[in-house]
Amino acid sequence: MSKPKRTEFLERSSYRQRRIRDGARLLPIIALVLMVLPLMWPRNAPEQSLTSSGIIYIFFLWMLLIVCAYALSRVLRLSDPVRDEEARTPRGGE
Repeated sequence: MSKPKRTEFLERSSYRQRRIRDGARLLPIIALVLMVLPLMWPRNAPEQSLTSSGIIYIFFLWMLLIVCAYALSRVLRLSDPVRDEEARTPRGGE
């Protein structure tokens, strides 16, 4: 007898969809860690607030996070597995 053909546990599209959703869930956590970094930069005096380089860093990080969130939302919206599954399933319980 020949070995049965091995099938994947998940389809590639649904696996990719889940990894993108995982990335979307991790984005706020990564953003929080990256936003806190300028607070740990060395200062000349203890009472000194953020330097101009820290404010520029936060501004560009904020812009980058907006672009990443937009890109993730577009990818998730375009490849919705629920919509794909509904298209493949016949109606009427057949």
